[in-house]
Amino acid sequence: MEALAVSNDLSRASLEDFREERSGTEPDWLKRLRREGMDRFRALGLPAPGDEAWKYTSVARIASAPFRSQEDLRLELASGQKGVRVARLKDVLASEPGLAESHLARHADFRKSAFTALNTAFLSDGAFVHVERGAAVAQPIMLNFLSRGEREAAVTHPRNLIVAEAGSQAAVVEAYSGDGDGVPYFTNAVTEVVLGEGAVLEHYKVQRESLAAFHVQTIQVSQGRASNYTSHNLCLGGALARTDWNVVFGAEGGECVLNGLFLAGGSQHLDNHTLIDHAVPHCASRELCKGILDGKSRGVFHGKIIVRLNAQKTDAMQTNKNLLLSREALVNSTPALEILADDVKCRHGSTIGQLDANALFYLRSRGIGERQARALLTYGFAADVAGRIRIPAVREEIEKALGLALTGVAEKP
Repeated sequence: MEALAVSNDLSRASLEDFREERSGTEPDWLKRLRREGMDRFRALGLPAPGDEAWKYTSVARIASAPFRSQEDLRLELASGQKGVRVARLKDVLASEPGLAESHLARHADFRKSAFTALNTAFLSDGAFVHVERGAAVAQPIMLNFLSRGEREAAVTHPRNLIVAEAGSQAAVVEAYSGDGDGVPYFTNAVTEVVLGEGAVLEHYKVQRESLAAFHVQTIQVSQGRASNYTSHNLCLGGALARTDWNVVFGAEGGECVLNGLFLAGGSQHLDNHTLIDHAVPHCASRELCKGILDGKSRGVFHGKIIVRLNAQKTDAMQTNKNLLLSREALVNSTPALEILADDVKCRHGSTIGQLDANALFYLRSRGIGERQARALLTYGFAADVAGRIRIPAVREEIEKALGLALTGVAEKP
């Protein structure tokens, strides 16, 4: 198995743009981290077709584009609440680097992932969220990453660090959007999430990149004792988009819920990989991911649950359901369990199908047109995932996007 050589356009541009030092005040540990990231990227290269983790997703279009690094990251932050600090990562690294040192690049392993290594090499800016011990943050914390059409293809490397201290409660919305205007751009993001003992965090990712854009992100979650983590991975945009969402239980009593919805049309390719690592006993996980594909789109779901040797009393369930709206749409679904303990409850399931002909006939017999009937059934397929979204503004946005995408009719003012 050979990785794509680093002589391709993206790698060559990355090597040319790489600077070990971004400012004269940076600490030595950060310079060393960037250098290690670039060294690892040089060694790994980009994923090739023989790479099992990228079996169904080719990065040839990303590799061949002459992306240039765009250090001016367009990021909007919103919080202004007691008990939480929300700032640009570059400001924290410039003024108080010690706040980030203990967690930054300690969880997302750049030694195994070329894209994470590349992000680490260019680590300079992103969002820093620190929820204080015992704080209950009432309103969602908003992190909006914006990409605009440029004259030439550009790549950004957002790096985010979210730390929820012991006994805290918060919700974070991480949104990616862009207009592109036909000019391709590439977002290569990494988010590290750390939950202290008894922390409760609800984490949303809303991906609505331009249809000319490429998007790759790793989200790495580390859970402390009796912590509770709920995620919502909502993927709607991008010509090619991939999310790797990894959760590790580091202490007993943790619970996590991973919800996902991806909606693809045209020639879009949306890839979602999840990994839940039950490394300790007495933890529970639930996962539900649904995909809706139309046109000539492609979808990928690979979900893996690992139950380590001593992780007795694990309770894990994983479900993936996919709906194909056209004959040319395709999805590859590969749920997997790796169980090394014997006193566990683990189950998984996967389905791929089309609209129920009997339900469609029933609606048509009640005077509903075929187009409206198909849209209604498709919306119903996705509604249970959308209904789990507890932030009204996010739920309304997703429901609107679903309605517009599934009916193909713009709403009237």
